[in-house]
Amino acid sequence: MIEIKNISKAFNGKVVLDNISGQFKKGQTSLVIGSSGTGKSVLLKCMLDLLQPETGDVYFDGREFLHISENERKDLRREMGVLFQGGALFDSKTVHRNVQFPLDMLTTMTEAEKKDQVEFCLHKVGLDGTGKLMPSEISGGMKKRVGIARAIVMNPKYLFCDEPNSGLDPLTSIKIDELIKEITDEYQITTVVITHDMNSVLSIGDNIMFLYKGKKIWEGDSTSIMKSSLKELDEFVFSNHALKKLRGEYNK
Repeated sequence: MIEIKNISKAFNGKVVLDNISGQFKKGQTSLVIGSSGTGKSVLLKCMLDLLQPETGDVYFDGREFLHISENERKDLRREMGVLFQGGALFDSKTVHRNVQFPLDMLTTMTEAEKKDQVEFCLHKVGLDGTGKLMPSEISGGMKKRVGIARAIVMNPKYLFCDEPNSGLDPLTSIKIDELIKEITDEYQITTVVITHDMNSVLSIGDNIMFLYKGKKIWEGDSTSIMKSSLKELDEFVFSNHALKKLRGEYNK
């Protein structure tokens, strides 16, 4: 489980996160949603210690993260996997070498052990036989799958996904959602997803945190969000006619 307590962050005096607290549980796909500029990605960066909040703490299974020694922080980071927005693959490395990169940096595994682990992860995300390809030779959806394979190659306890469906067509987005959910369930990972994709909210949202103007103003699951009466949440989630109609049918 990941727990955040009273996280606040400001830039040049402008408050971006205002006293955010919450829990992200093991084996659940937890989503952080909200409009652009509400602080979703800033919260993720604070949780990863890529940004230092003005106040607050982050705990990984009871272990405080933001105020420990650098060596302790490195050890804890080995338990984390991150899927960056856009995939963030190295253009000059093959698919295999992209996935292997964390193993090269953080382990003492032999080349044979690394090869086996990379091939296992590529198989897990449905990319058998793609190891020799370059990023320029694969589709956007395949790049996201490579990013997921790289994120899980260290067998993480915690998985962070920043806008995993950004730039993808609806069908591919559904497949990426299903893959993230499958991996979370199978390996009982604590998964945190930053997203504005309402399909993700309704299909894989075990727990959903809604940020509005830097504050957490609602939390629930994909069932309770359909019954919400919070004006700000309704305007964000049910902003198009199809979703409004779906909600109406659900609440009959």
